[in-house]
Amino acid sequence: MAASAAPFVAPSHAAELAPGTANTVLAQQWRAVSRIGYGPSALLLAELHAAHNPQEWALAQVDRAHAASQTLPALAPDVQAINAPLPELFAQWKREREARAAANAANTANAMAPASTPAMAEPAAAPKPVAAPAAFDFSTDAGPLEFKRLQVQKAIAWHLRACSQPAEENPLLARMTEFWFNHFNVSSGKGEVGVFVGHYLINVARKHALGRFEDLLLASARHPAMLYYLDQHQSVGPGSADAKGGQRGLNENYARELMELHTLGLDGGYTQDDVRALAMILTGWTVGPEAPDGFRFAPRTHQGGAKVLLGQSFSTLAPAYGESEGLDALRMLARQPSTARRVCTRLAQFFVADRPAPALVERLRQTFLASEGDMRAVLRVLLQSGDFWDPGNQLFKTPLDFACSALAGTGAVTDMRNLQLTNGFLSGAGQPLHGWQTPDGYTTDAATWMVPEAFTRRADFAIRLVQQSGDTSRLPDLLAPFLSSATQAAVLRARVPVRNGLLLASPEFMRK
Repeated sequence: MAASAAPFVAPSHAAELAPGTANTVLAQQWRAVSRIGYGPSALLLAELHAAHNPQEWALAQVDRAHAASQTLPALAPDVQAINAPLPELFAQWKREREARAAANAANTANAMAPASTPAMAEPAAAPKPVAAPAAFDFSTDAGPLEFKRLQVQKAIAWHLRACSQPAEENPLLARMTEFWFNHFNVSSGKGEVGVFVGHYLINVARKHALGRFEDLLLASARHPAMLYYLDQHQSVGPGSADAKGGQRGLNENYARELMELHTLGLDGGYTQDDVRALAMILTGWTVGPEAPDGFRFAPRTHQGGAKVLLGQSFSTLAPAYGESEGLDALRMLARQPSTARRVCTRLAQFFVADRPAPALVERLRQTFLASEGDMRAVLRVLLQSGDFWDPGNQLFKTPLDFACSALAGTGAVTDMRNLQLTNGFLSGAGQPLHGWQTPDGYTTDAATWMVPEAFTRRADFAIRLVQQSGDTSRLPDLLAPFLSSATQAAVLRARVPVRNGLLLASPEFMRK
């Protein structure tokens, strides 16, 4: 029998999740590792046992996560390309486009060549074909034609490693990176975005995950991934120098989503006039392929003159100084009470409950405003609240939660086959990593993800993951203390080869 099929044996120290001090501690430990992190691992449980209590451990993660965010992540050599300097990423993307154009031109020329062409004639030269590597195989140089595809896959690989390897990435930092990437969502499937999605993940979502919201908002707004995703890079003021006879015009996509999704919220008190005014203010904001931060302000596309946004006037003496209008507008939006309410509501939904108590959201909102958007201060209030630890506040795992926790439990993320398996599971479950197409990002509530087919799909994924993950004999000791006697009995009745997989498919493992 393969090591992956190691039989489940209920450890003698397994405890019931029932009333009692020991059981309360177990429930709190499960909540801590499953909400602050993605699930139990030997490392996280050892840290919890060393702490005075789960609450102490949870609170300590805030400063640890912030400190980790200010350093480069642990990037294995095979995925380091996602965090290359932005000018290098632009140059590599240009080489891919040129190689594709040359290949298409050569193919077209050869297809149109007359049949009577002498045999000695040389066909049009096309780039030498290189077989595309298997998904998540980063071991060979696939050539320029595969650059974007591999960038997308490398970003997925790093994200799955970060969420499931607490020794490599602080668990709360991994959680907050996911939260902010989803809040400021971009989709790797749109145009150029896939080239930059890993860089955006690391240098926007991760770097500012526990900093000031205002800094995070500005970093997102100026990053090539966002500039491309919501078409801000091609917005031209109708009265600008480049507007006359041009093919491009004012694009309101980013301005609308900036207010509706990133800051104020749909009920945040803005109008269509405000959307248009903000779009005018942000004209000139575009990509800068040669700039270290990938951003460029183009005065010739900026709309000069006075604009009024949320009752406040914005204007500059000349378009050359127009960038400051956008900076001032973004800072103003970041500091609005409606922004604080929206961000804190989503944070409470992410960490506490699908319908968090209004009183908790209000405490978080007041902290957000008083601290000028300091997310460490907000998270401390959240983690010290009774709401976070209340057993009545249940959360059902999203597919990404489930995948990361299964990978953490098995330690199987380093296997290319398991990256392929996990990526396929997430796509099939409706939560493709970095591939959510609309700017609103995915929801995290049980109503979205607790559907009948979800349980079958998760069980199939868990069993396959265990079967191709080598030695998973430690899973029973890792999980059994948190499982009910009914679950343990059901697992023991199953066939031996699937028992450890069923541990990951248990009702308890579905929640966090």
